[in-house]
Amino acid sequence: MKPITTTNQQAINSIEIKKPEAAKPLKFNPFDPEFRANPYPIYHRFRSESPIHRINNFTGDEWLVTRYEYVKAVLNDLRFCIDDLPERLKQKSFYLKQHGEFEGLRQTISSWLFFLNPPDHTRLRGIVGKAFSPGVVEDMRPQIQKIVDELIDSVQEDGVMDIIHSLACPLPATVTAMMLGMPIEERNKLIQWAHDLFRVFDQPLSLEVYKHLNQVALEFKEFLSTLIKEREKSPKQDLLSHLIAAKNQGDKLNEEELMGFCAMLFSVGQETTENFIGNSMLALLRHPDQLQKLKHEPTIIPSAIEELLRYDSPVQLIARIATEDVEIGGKTIKAGDRVHLSLGAANRDPAEFIDPDSIQLTRKHNSIPFGSGIHYCLGGALARLQGQVAINTLIQRLPGLQLSTDKLEWRNNIVLRGLKALPVTFTY
Repeated sequence: MKPITTTNQQAINSIEIKKPEAAKPLKFNPFDPEFRANPYPIYHRFRSESPIHRINNFTGDEWLVTRYEYVKAVLNDLRFCIDDLPERLKQKSFYLKQHGEFEGLRQTISSWLFFLNPPDHTRLRGIVGKAFSPGVVEDMRPQIQKIVDELIDSVQEDGVMDIIHSLACPLPATVTAMMLGMPIEERNKLIQWAHDLFRVFDQPLSLEVYKHLNQVALEFKEFLSTLIKEREKSPKQDLLSHLIAAKNQGDKLNEEELMGFCAMLFSVGQETTENFIGNSMLALLRHPDQLQKLKHEPTIIPSAIEELLRYDSPVQLIARIATEDVEIGGKTIKAGDRVHLSLGAANRDPAEFIDPDSIQLTRKHNSIPFGSGIHYCLGGALARLQGQVAINTLIQRLPGLQLSTDKLEWRNNIVLRGLKALPVTFTY
């Protein structure tokens, strides 16, 4: 059994994190309102006291990993595979004697890249990889700028806006619909489907929630089936037509994979980008000196985006399964154990980032907001570009931008971190 070792142990050991007096027992509870509001002090305790933390439950051992070096090592270690949620869903359906109840949901997520290993992962990613390459994505900047300008135009005279509702939410929906060739007038319905389907990551879920998600999956599939038939008759210069062409080549892509893949692109693209923009704007509004720095130095936006993604990552947790016994940090993770990798904690690790709880927009670092390894987020470049355009445009076009309330509500997600609303005021 070859252990995962850390090359930064001396730096880790030299860091002293002062424990609060009468600290609560160390427990990972992502449902705790205090944790939802600000998980980072709790993550600091885990990194200091129990960086490889065992979570005992009735299904067996699970682990929470919070140190940057361990998280990144596991993401790139072939002894850890993806969490096969579609297969677990199939088994759950059989166990609960709900045959067919979850089949629409299972089929839809079966071709999501997060739940695939090679060779299927390699095949499906290869079909659309070019469409999400940095160069191709950069060519979309003028279109994205136009969408952002139109969204801000609609609220600029009001002097108030909800950044989530008016910009962060409709922007990725519009961009993804444009790429796939989906009708923009269906945007609100598509957004709701995207929000609902992403909940499949937040295990465990009740039977009623599974049934609801299954119904959503069936409705999304019916919508896509109709659209695919239209494109087969009249192909266009869009990603959906490209995927249909791949399907018609025979063994590269079947119809179920095509529909599931489109659902993944829309759902994941929506959730990560929406929460990324919201979290980033909140961070800047709470650090007005950094907001002003970016306003006066707009050319630093590429590094600023990396720092904002690090500071409050939209994707907080990624799950992996050990395929054999692996030693990490003196702990033995057994084959079959589920490992929860905390990107949120890793990106605030003081062993990797100096003064990690501060925002330094020109910081040079190697954060992992969208994972690492072969399952690195396909749409990372597109999310970054949308963030660059949206955040810079907000700051430049809306003088006096500030929060209009301190009472913010966070969404009830485990894997994601994002706001329900972000109300602000500005001068016009």
